[in-house]
Amino acid sequence: MKVRKAVITAGGWGTRFLPITRSQPKEMLPLINKPLIQYAVEEAINSGIEQIIVVTALGKNAIEDYFDRSFELEYFLERKGETRLLQEMRELSNLVNICYIRQKEPLGLGHAILATKDIIADEPFAVLLPDDIIDSEVPALKQMLEVYEKHGTTVIAVEQVGSQDTVKYGIIEPERVSKRLYQVLSLVEKPKPHEAPSNLGIVGRYILTPEIFDALRVTRPGKKREVQVTDALQLLLKKQKIVAYEFEGVRHDTGNPLGWLKATLAFALNHPDIGPQLKEYLRKLL
Repeated sequence: MKVRKAVITAGGWGTRFLPITRSQPKEMLPLINKPLIQYAVEEAINSGIEQIIVVTALGKNAIEDYFDRSFELEYFLERKGETRLLQEMRELSNLVNICYIRQKEPLGLGHAILATKDIIADEPFAVLLPDDIIDSEVPALKQMLEVYEKHGTTVIAVEQVGSQDTVKYGIIEPERVSKRLYQVLSLVEKPKPHEAPSNLGIVGRYILTPEIFDALRVTRPGKKREVQVTDALQLLLKKQKIVAYEFEGVRHDTGNPLGWLKATLAFALNHPDIGPQLKEYLRKLL
């Protein structure tokens, strides 16, 4: 079955960015001239996704407003003769069919995914975490969809992480299938370095089959009372093969201030208008 739907999770508090996230959703922080969540939306669209379900929470209305039409702004731009900007704003509100569901409590990624069950129904679907911005020639999700079409089972994105960083990721026990593809033998959430089965960490892209919902229902909450999707995948593994794909591209973790700053610099340096001036400024600064 074709993957038509994608879930983008945006229900967290963004505590690592406080105090700005008291009033501004973390997902709306800018990366050059677009909010973080727009990169995830565009990746989904460019991968062939037809419907996006955004999981939000209290205080996240700015996300819905951003992708909605702003007739006042369009009228203002039209009066000023800003034809190009007017067209961009209209295109933004017509990017894709987006619906929203509110996560009542921030109880983990697994809990957020489970909240979408009635909308997903019995279809395979993608999950994108907007904190993870993946800069690649071919969208990372599109790469994964090609793997799904070939193998017809759950696909998770992985990348090599430092041994000291295993405590930040779900880690897989892999069996190599081909150059970038692994069969998953087991998964463990945030193991200590000496307990990690490999250095392949799970990052924010998944293609899941609807059987994940049954696994999530019986997954016990872990630390901080959160339902971890890694634990649910370990349960699913007893019934279904799972493969891991080491995507081509560069991932930027924008979920913390330093990672966000690094991503901003990387994107700005590659920007055709901003890049040359920024390079000159940095030469003087350093």
